[in-house]
Amino acid sequence: MNFDVAQHEDETGIELTPLIDVVFLLLIFFMISTTFTKETSLRINLPEASGEEAVNQPRTIEVHVGAGSEYAVAVGDGVARALVNSNRETLLRALSKFPSANSDLLLVIRADKEATHESVIKVLDVAQEIGMSNITFATKRSTD
Repeated sequence: MNFDVAQHEDETGIELTPLIDVVFLLLIFFMISTTFTKETSLRINLPEASGEEAVNQPRTIEVHVGAGSEYAVAVGDGVARALVNSNRETLLRALSKFPSANSDLLLVIRADKEATHESVIKVLDVAQEIGMSNITFATKRSTD
């Protein structure tokens, strides 16, 4: 009889294969769930306040932004003509009719207090694209 029992020594060690699999799964998860956005900036020349009224009033273009993100453009005469739709291209065509190289041209944005931030930024973006640098916002004086 052979009573020689083969002794098997268990090798204790750390298996790296499952750990590597988990690390790769985490890497793939973060690569897929990450979004990359390109941040843009708008250059706005804000008007300086002074005690005197300007002698030469600049020619103004007013862009009215409604509560439902609809646009209207008024030039000098004060009559706002509503745009057909609120697409960016329509706004770009409406504002590009005016010579942006003219330094005395002032763009006034009259936004409803319920207008979305996106619709106001769209006006600023279009103005920057066509080269308008004199931009201001119209507000109502608060009655305390």
